[in-house]
Amino acid sequence: MASQAKRPTIPIFAALIFRRFDRMNTTNPKEPPLTSLSHGGGCGCKIAPGLLSEMLKGTMAMAVPKELLVGIGTSDDAAVYQISEHQALVATTDFFMPIVDNPYDFGRIAATNAISDVYAMGGTPIMALALVGMPINVLSATTISSILEGGQSICSEASIPVAGGHSIDSVEAIYGLVVLGMVHPKQVKRNADARPGDLLILGKPLGVGVYAAALKKGQLAQSDYQQMLQTTTSLNKAGSKLGAIDGVHAMTDVTGFGLAGHALEMARAAKLCLQIDWEKVPRLPLASMLAEQGHITGASKRNWAAYGHEVRLSPRITAVDQALLTDPQTSGGLLVACSPSAQAEVFQAFASTGLMATVIGSVEKGSIGVEVMMSENG
Repeated sequence: MASQAKRPTIPIFAALIFRRFDRMNTTNPKEPPLTSLSHGGGCGCKIAPGLLSEMLKGTMAMAVPKELLVGIGTSDDAAVYQISEHQALVATTDFFMPIVDNPYDFGRIAATNAISDVYAMGGTPIMALALVGMPINVLSATTISSILEGGQSICSEASIPVAGGHSIDSVEAIYGLVVLGMVHPKQVKRNADARPGDLLILGKPLGVGVYAAALKKGQLAQSDYQQMLQTTTSLNKAGSKLGAIDGVHAMTDVTGFGLAGHALEMARAAKLCLQIDWEKVPRLPLASMLAEQGHITGASKRNWAAYGHEVRLSPRITAVDQALLTDPQTSGGLLVACSPSAQAEVFQAFASTGLMATVIGSVEKGSIGVEVMMSENG
């Protein structure tokens, strides 16, 4: 992989971990590629939405305090707990197995993905805790250190410390973060508050899953890998700015369930119809070609099996299009529902953080679910 810039100092948490790792062989010449240790990488590791819903059934009836502004009821991105008139705590966690072989890049991607859930609630992250599970007899201390350094570098970009964490000896390599943030209670952006007439705006292109599948088969060029890395390590900082915009009504980030799956969560929560114009949805340059070549993840197929009956497709939507609609996005973009009058402000929020947003559809009254349209000339 490409050479990296100066890396940050390993946090105290990592130093404590390596008192144990120092007893290992730190220069293992037969160390396997990270992705070979994973049965699924990145957000493609997520449990299929149908099975997840079944598993969570018993938790839905739990009594919750009035201060818990957002819990698990609408499958939102993070929990939000009000602590005063002007402050609420945002809490989330996210971790997964390697999506790339470069350990530093894996750490960066995983950290970016974890922090995104705070931004998706309109919040500002304040600190993180590291979650580390590593096969310590397989991976060297150098490799594990590099993963942690990658995560720390992204936390530095987000201006938050890694204040602690937990580590275990695991069969598969796992890394992620617990992330805490703050938000004004009146600026919380749930996925449930979309309104009829809202525009749907997406902050990153689709295609990470198919790129990752091609990478694992050795079919992704270095330049294309760098494009994938660019999108997966770009922080969704715009979310903090979007939280302060009254015309932004609902927000989520597109991750393991794909665009169709996370749009469907928004539609169900708001009891509305989300219409997506497929021709307007941004994609990474090779996404369609790689999907046509068969670089489709198992998670994409599981996603469609779980919720495809609630997604209404134009007859012009192909099998490749469907695969991209359900493609698991690791560290994907924010999906925003906002009033048309707020569009310019939303675009400016994205642009100020280096991301290009795109209007991909609208929110309408009608049958609850997602409609994916394509014109006759598409």
